Amino acid sequence: MKVAIQDYIRPGLRVHLVGIGGVSMSPLAQVLHGAGVLVTGSDMNESASVAHLRSLGIPVVIGHLPESVADTGCVIRTAAVHDDNPEIAAALSAGIPVFERAQAWGALMQQYDNALCISGTHGKTTTTSMCAHIFLAAQRDPSVMVGGVLPILGCGHRVGKGDTIILESCEYCNSFHSFFPTVAIILNVDADHLDFFKDLEDVKQSFRHFALQVPETGFVIANVDDKNTMDTVNELPRKVITFGLSQGDVHAANLTYHQGYPTFDVIAHGKLFAHVTLSVPGEHNVRNALSAAAAAICLDVPASAVEEGLNSFHGAGRRFEKKGEYNGAMVYDDYAHHPEELKALLSTVQNLGYQRVICAFQPHTYTRTHELFQEFVEVLKLPHIAVLAEIYAAREQNTLGISSAHLAKKIPNSIYCATLSDVTDTLRRLASPGDLILTVGAGDIYKAGEALVK
Repeated sequence: MKVAIQDYIRPGLRVHLVGIGGVSMSPLAQVLHGAGVLVTGSDMNESASVAHLRSLGIPVVIGHLPESVADTGCVIRTAAVHDDNPEIAAALSAGIPVFERAQAWGALMQQYDNALCISGTHGKTTTTSMCAHIFLAAQRDPSVMVGGVLPILGCGHRVGKGDTIILESCEYCNSFHSFFPTVAIILNVDADHLDFFKDLEDVKQSFRHFALQVPETGFVIANVDDKNTMDTVNELPRKVITFGLSQGDVHAANLTYHQGYPTFDVIAHGKLFAHVTLSVPGEHNVRNALSAAAAAICLDVPASAVEEGLNSFHGAGRRFEKKGEYNGAMVYDDYAHHPEELKALLSTVQNLGYQRVICAFQPHTYTRTHELFQEFVEVLKLPHIAVLAEIYAAREQNTLGISSAHLAKKIPNSIYCATLSDVTDTLRRLASPGDLILTVGAGDIYKAGEALVK
């Protein structure tokens, strides 16, 4: 008999979270605690988030001890925790149900009238953050879960008392299939996470399954400029609202740029809805903003809140984030780790008036580098100089025998660096007044830029 997580996350019942200090687990613990659930947890390390949870009255044990799960109703784990973890093994042998983090978020969002879920291969964190700004400006008191630090919140989550929850929704391991969106945004669909998905068609099917989680009374918001997205929602038996740069149900008109920063009118269903000035640069952010505006329209948010919310958004952590200056060169950091994200970033910064663009890129995972090798080669020809850090392994072993040195051989004006300190030394040597130095990737490349500005 299949057990439902909803039966276990009720007021007065005890739930134990393994990996409770994580970026998605810590807010989950706070939401459950706020709902009257008796929450306990464990983590490998002391941290600020663990200290904060304890200050709220949530007991946290450091280390994974089998006895920690005794007398709990169910266990919720982060994706990094496997069946051989001592707590999980103890729970399974005792017949205690074990659920994934995404299942818990899915159960929680069913308690809200509106669940706005933002998906896509790229742009999720930025767009989720834009949506949060809009709903805060509308004083809708939303709950928010974003996969990065949002400066307005000082962290990546918010527990509100309003009728709306806004969640970044990730396709990796099909985790967003556990969600129950009433409004689902699909920003774009690309071949990525090919250590899990078979190919692009497999990725499309995953997004289609996610879109079908929306009830018939809900909305799917889809990027009309992206062929893969439109393939995904083709003949979808749901209300599909399209957005695009110059076409779609919601699109931009009178788009102009001032020093790379866009201003435009939002046209919704043929009528002027709002006039927006963005505080983040680039055409890709115009699309992100249009999708957020479309979601706001679906959920009856006034135009004034869309204008105010989008204007007040200055970027999420690690999304074209200014780090400082070195020898007259400006140093920025960005999380881009797929060729399409890199292309959007490098195309945007070409219009910002710098003498040279020096991009220090750290590929993320061996499979992604191997599967998208030629795409990375082409896009890394865009900056004046590409400094290539060694591949960040993340969850993988290098069974493919691939290195960033292989990329460097194919890219003119590129420099291969075996270590992060080599990257910092190379950037120090190259930096000149008028340069833009970018540290780019989903791993720890940001440390090279931070060491430089120090």
